[in-house]
Amino acid sequence: MQQTDNFKDTVILVDADYVDGVAFDLTVNFERMLMRRIPFADLAQWLVCVALDGGLLAEDAESQQIQVIFLHDEKCSALQYFAPGKIAEDIDGKAFRDARMGEFLMSAVRKELLAGNDLFVQCTEALLGSEAVKRVVLVPNMEQYGAALKSLLASAGRRKEVTLLAMQPEAGRGFQSEILGYSLMQAMGIRSEELI
Repeated sequence: MQQTDNFKDTVILVDADYVDGVAFDLTVNFERMLMRRIPFADLAQWLVCVALDGGLLAEDAESQQIQVIFLHDEKCSALQYFAPGKIAEDIDGKAFRDARMGEFLMSAVRKELLAGNDLFVQCTEALLGSEAVKRVVLVPNMEQYGAALKSLLASAGRRKEVTLLAMQPEAGRGFQSEILGYSLMQAMGIRSEELI
């Protein structure tokens, strides 16, 4: 992750194992609450929502490129609650174009046993240090390494536009916080009027 030339100006960094677990929890809870089957989250729709939550504007869709990096452990060959979701076949090295937001370039990086949960924090540090990157959107597992991540973001200051998506509002310096569940609900077709 040291070669800053390879980064785009907007990067979304996702803990794939964590977000898949959250999608599972939402599926189980909303199926009980709404008494209907909840479809898998539409991966492309979710990433568009994440980009919007990160403050990206739909102003130059022709030339805008958004880099998405999924970090996953070696046992994870697919996101079980997303469609498409196979890491090798559907995500790594693939791209899609959204008419409003631009092109999303996806890659997948396996967490090595030695790096483990530190990899997300190390990747965030590399993104913050890159001259090419202007905006970073993070989807971390706050329970496992949230304290280390928030410490890094606080010490880095506001060099970049950083948005942290979590299941509850997160307070701290160096980032803005958004709720992860909203983008997942949108991608799963859960409408706000169903919750009233």
